[in-house]
Amino acid sequence: MVDLSRPAVDSEDIRKFVAVAEELHFGRAAGRLGIAQPPLSRAIRQLEHRLGVELLIRNSRGVRLTEAGEVLLHEGRKALDAVTAAARRAQRAGTPERRLVIVMKANGDAGLLGGILAAYEQDPDAMPADVMICGVGEQARLLRDGRADVALLHGPYDDISGFDTEELVTLRAVAVLPRAHRLARRRSLQLADLDGETMPRWPGMPGDGQEMRDSAQVMQLIALGRMVAVLPESVRANLRAELVAIPVLDGQPTSVVLAWPERSRSRAVAAFVRAATSPREPARVG
Repeated sequence: MVDLSRPAVDSEDIRKFVAVAEELHFGRAAGRLGIAQPPLSRAIRQLEHRLGVELLIRNSRGVRLTEAGEVLLHEGRKALDAVTAAARRAQRAGTPERRLVIVMKANGDAGLLGGILAAYEQDPDAMPADVMICGVGEQARLLRDGRADVALLHGPYDDISGFDTEELVTLRAVAVLPRAHRLARRRSLQLADLDGETMPRWPGMPGDGQEMRDSAQVMQLIALGRMVAVLPESVRANLRAELVAIPVLDGQPTSVVLAWPERSRSRAVAAFVRAATSPREPARVG
């Protein structure tokens, strides 16, 4: 029986396991870590013994993760990010020119950020703010590893575990189509209407199509008639002239969520949260 009363692993154990789990190849993982393969293999077996569970299945077809291994990979990445974040935040706190870093994907604020920043700058606890624009799905990682102080995430798609959060707005789903598309004159759609259409594949999601890096790439391919996409209704604000957005009645709504590290003691973060959650004129998303 595994003793659950005390930690069975340390950060070095996790670092080695994450390398193997991401590479699914002991030789490549050993090269990435700068160590020989035999001691890496022994370290993973010792880790499995201490945890009392099998993390990897090794056979002639290669290496794959067990369910327990999937959990340790997911949690281990967050643990390593937390160690990195602690060091980064300590360094930033000790610099004379301290700044609040807000991370979001392009056009990922539903038109809210301008008003939030204006309110934040009036707070006595505010410090100068920088806005970091990242690729699709990168916001949570940048917040976890300490490169950002607050993030605008999107539910239910982004992983918000380990963060304190406030939902800012919920957006309906729309289908973005070329104006010449067979469905472009419809007042509304159901998801079934889009069966057979090529859809974008987002980072970390399954699918056979080309992986999309950002919304501009998606819009270009839709305009060329190469795909359609179901997106939050906030895309209407920056929609290209040759595209239309049709409500999808049974589409998954998207929530814009403000996230920051759990138990944060930053007065600037608290000021930003106050600014974001104070009543103000609703943003126009349609």
